[in-house]
Amino acid sequence: MDAALNIITILVSILLIMMIMIQTKGSSFGSGFGGDGGSMYTTRRGFERTLFNATIGVAIVFVLLAIVSSFALS
Repeated sequence: MDAALNIITILVSILLIMMIMIQTKGSSFGSGFGGDGGSMYTTRRGFERTLFNATIGVAIVFVLLAIVSSFALS
């Protein structure tokens, strides 16, 4: 049980990292790694909004898994 919970937590954390890296403020993927993304910011629409909401959901799942994991190990 503990090993499965740890593996699920690791997979969810990797997914969360990937989802955060996809979200960039600029128009290019390189701006996520420190490149100049420009200074024009717009509201989230379509896929960006869906990705943003999904990221929040995955973050909540990660926090819940961390809490469950801390109680399961003690």
